[in-house]
Amino acid sequence: MYEAVSDSVQLASLSGGTDVCSGFVGAVPTVPVYAGEISCRYLGCAVEAYDESAKPIIGSLGELVITKPMPSMPVGFWGDTDRSRYRAAYFEDIPGVWRHGDWITISDRGTCIITGRSDATLNRGGVRLGTAEFYTVVESLPEVADSLVVHLEDDEGGAGQLILFVVLADGQQLDEALHQKITVALRTRLSPRHVPDTIHEVPALPRTLSGKKLEVPVKKILQGAAIEDAAAKGALTDPSALDAFVEFRESRL
Repeated sequence: MYEAVSDSVQLASLSGGTDVCSGFVGAVPTVPVYAGEISCRYLGCAVEAYDESAKPIIGSLGELVITKPMPSMPVGFWGDTDRSRYRAAYFEDIPGVWRHGDWITISDRGTCIITGRSDATLNRGGVRLGTAEFYTVVESLPEVADSLVVHLEDDEGGAGQLILFVVLADGQQLDEALHQKITVALRTRLSPRHVPDTIHEVPALPRTLSGKKLEVPVKKILQGAAIEDAAAKGALTDPSALDAFVEFRESRL
């Protein structure tokens, strides 16, 4: 049996970050609620949606940025004496502005819609591909236990390389038949653009203590970064999971 929720209790969606121990947008009792939208930006949070030119926009999808300091915003990382890792994590793309890594749309009435991670969105040939789309399809196959996709851009403006890493279910192997099954599933259920250039098996995927896949650190490792520069091992459930990606990078050299 379910009991009715009291009309004095407000249920609301909000969005923020563990790194700021706070929310950026959410609801308050004094503003309207619209279906599918978060009611407002929180007090003390200078939240904006930035376009590709780092200009604030209303009514269109943009990068969620914080343009002024917040009381709970971290000022550095433990052991990061020159603050280089801290600056690279939040201020590298838009100098002086905190880029949180989410897509946000702010309406003309002040409501907000969060539509996923921008730093986990792949840009292949000018078309945005959400990583969650890949995982929904690939991980629906009984042979696949987990997956992670990375797009390595082409410096010369080409399509780059789309790489899919998979953790297989017990007793499975990445043979030609399974490779073809994954490829067909992505092509038919999504699009030909979603078909990876290569598929590789790894023993485990790196995840944070809260269960999030580390797509961006894996990409940085594949591009040449050291593990300690790409991710904080203390924040991972299994730090050794990153070793397979270093081995993969070195095998391609």
